[in-house]
Amino acid sequence: AMRGRMKAKAEAQGVKLSYMPFFMKAVIGALRQFPIFNASLDDATNEIIVRKSLHMGFAAATDNGLLVPVVKHADQKSILQIAREMGEIAERTRNGKATSDELSGSTFTISNVGSIGGLFATPIINHPEVAILGVNALKKRPVVMPDGSIQARDMMYLGLSFDHRVTDGAEAVKFLNAITERQTQPQAAS
Repeated sequence: AMRGRMKAKAEAQGVKLSYMPFFMKAVIGALRQFPIFNASLDDATNEIIVRKSLHMGFAAATDNGLLVPVVKHADQKSILQIAREMGEIAERTRNGKATSDELSGSTFTISNVGSIGGLFATPIINHPEVAILGVNALKKRPVVMPDGSIQARDMMYLGLSFDHRVTDGAEAVKFLNAITERQTQPQAAS
C-alpha cells in the first residue's frame, strides 16, 4: 500500500519504484538490531569484523552473469533516493559501464529472484559478507485470518543464507523476523 501511495510521486521524479528499496530499508533496520549480520569474516586472521557502514549490495543479472552493484551508505538515504540510485547503478551495470567502486564494498546483499518468478531460492553468500537475503515472488495465496476466515493475500517467501562460523540459526530467524516486521510497517523500517 505504501509503495502504491509513493509510486506516482516517484514516477513524477523519473524513478521506478520497485519493492527492493523497501526491503533495503527493512534490512537496514534489522541490521541495526542485529549488527552481526553486517559483518565479514577475515579468513586470514579468523576474525569477525562488524561493519559500521551500511552498504547494500543487490544482485543484478547481466549478459555476463550476476553482478552486485552497491548502494553506499543506504541508511542515510530515503526510499526514493535508494530507488533512484539502484536504477542508475543497475543500468550502468547491465550496460557494462559500472565502475569497480560501484560493484564493490557491500556489507550485506539482497538477491531478488522474485523479479524473474522465483518462488523458493537459496542465495549464495557474497563473500566476505556473512549473510544474504533472498527475496522471492509476490503471489496471491490463501491465508487463514485470526477470525478463521480465508482471504487471498499477497505473500512472499524470504530466504536467508548465513555463515554458521559467525552466527547461528536462532539469531538468523530473529533477524529474518525483524525484517518481516519492518516490511509490515515500512514507514518505520529503519
